[in-house]
Amino acid sequence: MKSYNQLYRDELLLNVLPFWEDHSIDVQHGGYFTCLLQKGEVYDSDKFIWLQARQVWTFAKMYNQVEPKSTWLHIARHGADFLEKHGRAPNGDWYFSLDQKGQPLIQPYNIFSDCFAAMAFGQLFEATGEERYARIAKTTFARILERQDNPKGAYNKHFSGTRPLRNFALPMILCNLSLELEALLPVELVDRTIRQCLHDVMEVFYKPERGFILENVRPDGSTSDSFDGRLLNPGHGIEAMWFIMDLGKRLDDHSIIERATAITLETLDYAWDEKYGGIFYFLDAQGHPPQQLEWDQKLWWVHLETLVALLKGYQYTGAHICWQQFEKVHQYTWKNFRDPEYEWYGYLNRRGEVLLPLKGGKWKGCFHVPRGLLKCWQALEALEK
Repeated sequence: MKSYNQLYRDELLLNVLPFWEDHSIDVQHGGYFTCLLQKGEVYDSDKFIWLQARQVWTFAKMYNQVEPKSTWLHIARHGADFLEKHGRAPNGDWYFSLDQKGQPLIQPYNIFSDCFAAMAFGQLFEATGEERYARIAKTTFARILERQDNPKGAYNKHFSGTRPLRNFALPMILCNLSLELEALLPVELVDRTIRQCLHDVMEVFYKPERGFILENVRPDGSTSDSFDGRLLNPGHGIEAMWFIMDLGKRLDDHSIIERATAITLETLDYAWDEKYGGIFYFLDAQGHPPQQLEWDQKLWWVHLETLVALLKGYQYTGAHICWQQFEKVHQYTWKNFRDPEYEWYGYLNRRGEVLLPLKGGKWKGCFHVPRGLLKCWQALEALEK
């Protein structure tokens, strides 16, 4: 246990965080570069709001929970200043992307820009106590709740009424966001949000008769026999389960934790590639060919979130199968995704070979690797004690 603890700690503090400190800071225009090649070379200067916000959150979180290093707080403020100045449309919604100087490129169609902005400014308020950060976090969260029934608003491309579907991603992230912002929000709002998220995730999107968490369901919770209706995203499902475990801990309800642990193991068993190892990116609930051509790729975040969920399951329940599965996923993840000199790779083909040598881009930034390492380190430390 102790050797795992040290391994995750050292990888976070000595390898991953220094990579982003050394290569991602845009000292000229503010914010961060996220499109980085293997050794940290910038290959595109566009700035994606959700990745900017995730990096603010990461360094503020490190300041709050690891060590109050002034350099970490400075990096978090650096990104927050850029977001404050350029990140929002006139109505307060957060854009999807900007150019290097902060000019808007893509409209605020993606509510996850807002979700991670709220997380970032909430964490930065905890680090500084500055009220303006709390105000941004609270107003953004309120707007997320206003938009949750139609997150994309005017930018929704689906034809109204023909096949209405609810997506899993927002209820899933609200499980975590409600706890992230708990200290800033009224108690009744937090409790109401938690209960609604628990219901949506565990009673609406999870289908016990199949053992799956569906990525999309009809508004009444029933299934749709379509590409979108049969879609499984194992990484989403497993990540949501450690959010649910944390909610179970918050509510002091062990039955919630037990159920989330069982779903984690169930999902992992179905999604594990028995031939080459690793977890598939997308699957079809009925075993049909998925619509996504990248379905059999192995992605960094899926495996890191699985490691977190398995360790939390073991920490909270003591189920030895969680530890056995952790060791299996750990071996695959560290062998195939880790670059011993730089940040981790993000994209592997089915055989586990590096598909793209980039360390960051439009979808991968300074978040899942450092957060995953931190959460694993914290769980392992608790288990060791």
